[in-house]
Amino acid sequence: MPELPEVETVRRGLLPVMEGRRIARAEVRRPDLRWPFPERMAERLTGARVERLGRRSKYLLLDLDSGETLIAHLGMSGRMLVGGAVLGGFHHDVGAAPGPHDHVVFEMEGGARVTFNDARRFGAMDLWPTGEVGNHRLLRALGPEPLGNGFSPEGLEAAFRGRAAPVKALLLDQGIVAGLGNIYVSEALARAGISPLRPAGRVTAEEVACLVAAIRAVLEEAIEAGGSSLRDHRQANGELGYFQHSFRVYDQAGQPCRTEGCGGTVARVVQSGRSSFYCPECQG
Repeated sequence: MPELPEVETVRRGLLPVMEGRRIARAEVRRPDLRWPFPERMAERLTGARVERLGRRSKYLLLDLDSGETLIAHLGMSGRMLVGGAVLGGFHHDVGAAPGPHDHVVFEMEGGARVTFNDARRFGAMDLWPTGEVGNHRLLRALGPEPLGNGFSPEGLEAAFRGRAAPVKALLLDQGIVAGLGNIYVSEALARAGISPLRPAGRVTAEEVACLVAAIRAVLEEAIEAGGSSLRDHRQANGELGYFQHSFRVYDQAGQPCRTEGCGGTVARVVQSGRSSFYCPECQG
């Protein structure tokens, strides 16, 4: 499932063709994805101007001049792809008929077509009053953004204090920090030298500060690389991300540890039904 860097990469790719532009026509080609679409969604979107295209955690937020915000989640396989004459070389031919997995189509002012494509249909869209969007059921319990000022060593240390749960489990808790998933938690813990199995309450204040810096660095590098394309992720222009070529531990079981001077071998363990990758030698 796309994590924060993949969603942020998509957001940045959509900015030139959506932010500040009007949706000339919206087409909703099925009644639902993971959940039913809101009533009259195509009608409510058509003619609206996208005042701001933001992101909260793994959700895209399109603030409209109608006073509503379109909340979009990519799910496991969702893609927002751009075609048309505004920016050359995009993935879709603007004149091509929508495909079987093209579920929502935005014909934008200026000639671009933005298509929400989702083969597995685990994505979601909803419309909500902009002034109340923070209270939406998908957003209200989210923790701080890891690249924002609200994410700090002091706050993370307080969240870890006295907790016996593994540090990885708490970093995946969206109420503690928003937007992180299996890939970037694994990579950040590797850089910070902390085992994913370590009880969170046993992570020292100095290590927490190192971990916060590692989380930020990993996310920033991944965004710069266009995210990680393991199966379904594509940038808005249809190209693959390439941060997967920089993985230190994720999906690297049996490979030599890439930490300078370590000499260990990356191991895989299962935590709460999910794979964790780490180096037993340099992650204590």
